[in-house]
Amino acid sequence: MTNDLHVLRRDEWDRWYGRLELAFGGVPEAPQERRLWDDLTELDRSIGVWDGDECVGTAGAFSFRVSVPGGAFVDAAGVTMVSVAATHRRRGILTSMMRRQLDDVRAWGEPLAVLTASEPAIYGRFGYGIATRQLALAIDSTKVRIDAPAGTDDVRLRIVDAAEAAERCEAVHLRTVGTRPGMLARKPGWERLPLLDPEQDRGGASPLQCVVAERAGETVGFARFHNKPESEFAVAHGRIQAREVIALDPAAYAALWRFLCDIDLTETVEARNRPVDDPLLSLVSDVRRCGVRVRDSMHVRLVEVGAALEARTYLTPVDVVFDVEDSFCPWNEGRWRLVGDAKGASCKRTEEPADLALSVRELGAAYLGDVSLTELAGAGRVRELRQGALGEAAVAFGSPVAPWLQHGF
Repeated sequence: MTNDLHVLRRDEWDRWYGRLELAFGGVPEAPQERRLWDDLTELDRSIGVWDGDECVGTAGAFSFRVSVPGGAFVDAAGVTMVSVAATHRRRGILTSMMRRQLDDVRAWGEPLAVLTASEPAIYGRFGYGIATRQLALAIDSTKVRIDAPAGTDDVRLRIVDAAEAAERCEAVHLRTVGTRPGMLARKPGWERLPLLDPEQDRGGASPLQCVVAERAGETVGFARFHNKPESEFAVAHGRIQAREVIALDPAAYAALWRFLCDIDLTETVEARNRPVDDPLLSLVSDVRRCGVRVRDSMHVRLVEVGAALEARTYLTPVDVVFDVEDSFCPWNEGRWRLVGDAKGASCKRTEEPADLALSVRELGAAYLGDVSLTELAGAGRVRELRQGALGEAAVAFGSPVAPWLQHGF
């Protein structure tokens, strides 16, 4: 039977989402989690592949705005909920969905597509490059102290109900969005995501707890976390699982981490998603006892090369001609001249000789300023055609702070 690919209808959502759950292990999500994703799904930006009445492929896209170097926000499709039924692998279903989706993103006028990948090796062939990374830490809080800066003792901490403090915490979060490239400007409804707390996902840990940091009556930071009690031979060695720690200044930030590391009957503080240049690395007394690991986070795809490169600014003046390879989106192929600085940029097609040759995947990886073009050249994925062009472009594409995706989607 011929597979049918079409935009998702309202009455198909349950079967469509059920296929997604099955692809990721078959364990149904908690009702509140399912309701949230039902509410957030943008039906006109979601597609399914059907074999008769059976859904065999899913893919969706959220309409996001992503911060880029220079502080601007760029419209982007947040690719999500991608799956193919195990019975229908290697039949071109994923490729057909990626083809339809990128054509749609271009028609919507969005220069970027972004995603997080359950398997990072999948999306490179569709032009996505790993553009942000994240740290995971497991801090031995019995051995590590927080070297707090001046003013930390002036911060007042209060344990509050997570739901009751949600509005204040969201206000703090909104003040930090855009301080790093790669952050998402949340649309209404997304503030519910960090409050999701299904019991089946806690792994024996406590319900979500929250502590707020205050100064002169103003909320200047917060931490959301779980406490997982553990003991052996009556010796407690519990774990704190830090889900979010956000603050508006160094003293508040240090106060929150000091609090998490000082909770009684615990010996480990875990955090799964921190920036790679997190100030926490300079607050801890012994980084070797923090179990630091790095993994990929957001993958970026330039859907319209010219518009995407014009949307950000550049650390230093740059004038470079790229010879871009993009077989999946051939409208991007060819030579582009980028002229830019800290005030703005122009990127137009040109017949001038190329200075650097690379694929759109490498442009996506370098786009937010985390992965260096020099690093990619060292891997043989960028070729320097004009001496000196690589160094000039690599510096210009950098960012003063590491890009970071603050939450998944």
